[in-house]
Amino acid sequence: MQPRLKQRYDGDVAESLIKEFEYKNVMLVPRLEKIVVNISIKEAITNVKLLEHAAEEIALITGQKPIIRKARRSIANFKLREGMPIGVKVTLRKTMMWEFLDRFITVAVPRIRDFRGLNPNSFDGRGNYSMGITEQLVFPEITYDQIKRTNGMNITFVTTATTDAEAHALLRNLGMPFRQK
Repeated sequence: MQPRLKQRYDGDVAESLIKEFEYKNVMLVPRLEKIVVNISIKEAITNVKLLEHAAEEIALITGQKPIIRKARRSIANFKLREGMPIGVKVTLRKTMMWEFLDRFITVAVPRIRDFRGLNPNSFDGRGNYSMGITEQLVFPEITYDQIKRTNGMNITFVTTATTDAEAHALLRNLGMPFRQK
């Protein structure tokens, strides 16, 4: 059984993108490639337990075990050494990606405090959209009693679109609630 948003993409979204951008070939239609969820914790330099709790929370949210990210270079002012664990990351693809996107759009985004729409200017010029969330409590899998510390997270939606306009149309048709320009 296919996820609900995948069925919607195959049925309605791909057809509307073909009409909007006048693609000659079906393979030119942009599609969602992967979703990357990243949490970086500055205090993990002194307390590694914070990273373990963040890894548990991101595993609950995404349904996939995260990898621990380590510092690539040393920065003396931050007391950071190369190879020290500093964050956790999950890359979602295929079914897990579609399920996460569905839960994110329908459940998590409406729970964001003072929400007026997602920023439509957060595209990188190559068809990828990045956004930040200030606290993990917007996801229903996390209960307030379980958390040790509120963590923000970065979420990146990687598409096969070549321009920002194509990626914006793809995500808008999938249901992302962008602010009006």
